[in-house]
Amino acid sequence: MKGFETILWKYGSRVFFFATKNRSLKHIRQVEEISVTGVQILGEKELRSLLRMWGEDRRFDEMRSNLGKLAVFWTFQAVWVWTVSLPVTVVNASDRDPSLHAADIIGWIMWSLGVTIEATADQQKLTFKNSPDSRGKWCNVGLWKLSRHPNYFGEIFLWWGIFVASTPVLEGTEWLVIIGPIFLTLLLLFVSGIPLLEESADKKFGSVDGYRIFKRTTSPLIPLPPVVYGNLPSWFKATFLFEFPFYSRNLTQDERENW
Repeated sequence: MKGFETILWKYGSRVFFFATKNRSLKHIRQVEEISVTGVQILGEKELRSLLRMWGEDRRFDEMRSNLGKLAVFWTFQAVWVWTVSLPVTVVNASDRDPSLHAADIIGWIMWSLGVTIEATADQQKLTFKNSPDSRGKWCNVGLWKLSRHPNYFGEIFLWWGIFVASTPVLEGTEWLVIIGPIFLTLLLLFVSGIPLLEESADKKFGSVDGYRIFKRTTSPLIPLPPVVYGNLPSWFKATFLFEFPFYSRNLTQDERENW
């Protein structure tokens, strides 16, 4: 992801995590103040860094001249952020203040792992793209050897961690906030995430034998050793590891047969 979308996802996830974290410690005013200040510093630093790294997002070019498309885009962004942040919204609106729970710790660990995986994957891809030797190649370094989209795995994992950390407070219909991480997962798996990138990569590299081998032996989402993933049956990949047939729909018949 690039530009504004990257900033929104990364900065937003940190804000929502600290908000959830403060649920268990909200009776300590100093903790809230320190957390919010930390988020602000991290956000400002990352904003400057991301703008320097990625520059302008070219996907906005067409929207700038089409007010209708721009309005739809921003409306969707608002709905998206509101939906994904439901666990934190409900938790912070609650008067219940249970003691520290195992789910809090598990959720924080999941969030930490997710952020680490996503940040590492993003940095590895950025380094790869900036290397003159990588021109005309697909990213297959570091975490990208284990997953075709490790950054999305990290993003999904951290948001499920936020949901898990919110569960000690939830009661009754409040459990419907699970819609948040489900929405994010479905969005990345079926709409704006993996499908678009798979389509782009297949069109660019589909005729290359090495790429087809990489795609066949590399998990689309969950990081796994290629020697393990490559030897799994197709039905298992599709059922349990999100290797959906439409991820390869842009390969020609010959390319699919040789895949």
